[in-house]
Amino acid sequence: GMVVEVGGHTDSQGKAAWNMKLSEKRAAAVNGYLQKMGIPDGRLVAVGYGETTPLVPNNTVQNRAKNRRIEFKILN
Repeated sequence: GMVVEVGGHTDSQGKAAWNMKLSEKRAAAVNGYLQKMGIPDGRLVAVGYGETTPLVPNNTVQNRAKNRRIEFKILN
């Protein structure tokens, strides 16, 4: 009965609204892949966070790359 959140994140380049949509699409793509690999749909929740939760400051190319990511969070 485990449920996992697939969270998509972006760097801060571009407009915030665009980054939110991009992160949602990123999470949905990973979600779709995991479903194709056999994980039931009801056990995954795709969420886009856009640029709202960076790991590191978006001040270098390397840092921006670190902020473009997918994170998994166990919900229950």
